[in-house]
Amino acid sequence: MSTTEASPLRIGKAAVAALGMLATSTGALESAVSPTLPLLQRELSLTPAEGALLSIAMLITGALLLPITGNLGDRFGGKRVMIRLMGVVVAGGLVSSLAPSLPVLLLGQVLQGAMLGAMPLSFILVRKYLSEGESSVAIGVVSGSFLAGGMLGTLIAGPIAEGLSRHWMFAIPTIGIAVTTLLLHRLMPDDPPGRPDSRIDWPGLLLMSGILLTLMLVLAIVPEAGSQPIALGALIVFLGVLVAGWVAVERRSRAPMVDLRLLAQPAIWSSYAITFAVCLGTSLSMYLVPQLLAVTGDGYGFGASATDIGFYLLPGAVAAAVAGPVAGVAVRRFGSRPAVTVGVICMITALLALVFLHGEIWHLVVGKVLVALASGVCVTAVVVKTATAVSHGDTGTATSLLLVIRVVAFAAGAQIGGAFLTAGIPAGSDIPTESAFVTGFVIGGAIAVLSLLTVRKLDKGVKE
Repeated sequence: MSTTEASPLRIGKAAVAALGMLATSTGALESAVSPTLPLLQRELSLTPAEGALLSIAMLITGALLLPITGNLGDRFGGKRVMIRLMGVVVAGGLVSSLAPSLPVLLLGQVLQGAMLGAMPLSFILVRKYLSEGESSVAIGVVSGSFLAGGMLGTLIAGPIAEGLSRHWMFAIPTIGIAVTTLLLHRLMPDDPPGRPDSRIDWPGLLLMSGILLTLMLVLAIVPEAGSQPIALGALIVFLGVLVAGWVAVERRSRAPMVDLRLLAQPAIWSSYAITFAVCLGTSLSMYLVPQLLAVTGDGYGFGASATDIGFYLLPGAVAAAVAGPVAGVAVRRFGSRPAVTVGVICMITALLALVFLHGEIWHLVVGKVLVALASGVCVTAVVVKTATAVSHGDTGTATSLLLVIRVVAFAAGAQIGGAFLTAGIPAGSDIPTESAFVTGFVIGGAIAVLSLLTVRKLDKGVKE
């Protein structure tokens, strides 16, 4: 067996814990902007448009860098790329913590976006040094730790910014990333490079970057599609041209960035389809539930404050963090397909229940918990299936594309939810009708139902 398929070395719980701690630190830094955006707008005198740009800058750069870092990890070794990548993230965190103005803060956010590449690199490492059953649990731990870090960042960013300063809300998690990176460097053995002599597919890389940027622009226009139909149509056509060009380039490349034969495996394309459907439905509900808590309509809504909404959503955040390790254990014991099937059915049930039961706050809280738990189990189980359905040399590439789809689906769900609520505002009012929320929950459930059509494909085409 080649050195790229397995390694005689093993790693212990301390190394896996270091990966989890790093995921927690990056999750905390990633979530710092969202709860403190009003404060940043005040202190930096930002317009709403500038605030929106700041809130998505890291998301865009992360989506662009994910395929690159996964591919480089497969070629040159997960640890080597991870250490260098975290150096970029630490630099971004320091720039953000010292930023006196929006341009400098945007630069820091762009550099911090590299943190999303840590996930596929972690998956590369655990697959090389753990058995398949152990790596399933480790993947769940890393995924859950990132979500737990995001929850922690959401809770502490505001108090730190108000009690100390906005500078410290970036500096503290950045220090955590620096310390855990040094710990990981000490505990994790150097993994052998997979394909160090192969050339980088620059044309494929540039075309994929163009595809992701154009897709983000399309999603940004969706809520206002009625007022900008020509621009939306032109972007969709341009997106199609880029996709066609990328497929043509990858077919002819001697060292493609993404081997299209990999995407043709039923276990891989079905994993991507399930991830998109589940994350789209999850994102739609994540957008609608806070809006329904905040709105005050005729017989619906609760007029909750921002602080109250954060409190009501906290159980869902905890459920999402717990879902990763739970899914890892479930996959190890029962397999990915049963775990995904149960998760999707629970998610469909929760979303459809919200269609009829949303008249009490506890209805929304329980619904959000069930959706978060089911979604976390599904996505983690699919990540495990994707990682184990390919050779060790393709782990980073396959899982990074899965995470890109996850990012795009979450962005699309929020935009679709915004479009539904905008369309549901009656003339002369600024409050969406109750039917707009109901329609959103129905669409979310219907999208989740579609994912069941591909679940049976998860066990087909899996490598021996």
